[in-house]
Amino acid sequence: MTKSSNPDTEARANLRVVASPEAEVYDLMRAPETTAERVKRLQAEARALALEQVEALEEVLLKASEMAREIAEGGDAYPVGARELAHRLVMDLPAKAETMKAIVAKSHP
Repeated sequence: MTKSSNPDTEARANLRVVASPEAEVYDLMRAPETTAERVKRLQAEARALALEQVEALEEVLLKASEMAREIAEGGDAYPVGARELAHRLVMDLPAKAETMKAIVAKSHP
């Protein structure tokens, strides 16, 4: 019997807990947000979303590098030019992903 993939389990695996004042549950007894508070909250949400997208890009770059490695090492089944380009990508993409990671680490302590 094979193990079936559960989409709910996969979705939960990509979730993370955010411990910040912006993530708190809204208190209905609290006064409405001021414009400045709302701007600050929305900016924090935008930064969090941007960070998620950059992390997703890092992941895609590494996956693309693995695919390029398969093509580069694929032998005569692949055109010579495709193998050469894939070989250059194997050399370049992991470094780009690491640079992206360093930039994020520097800007989000």
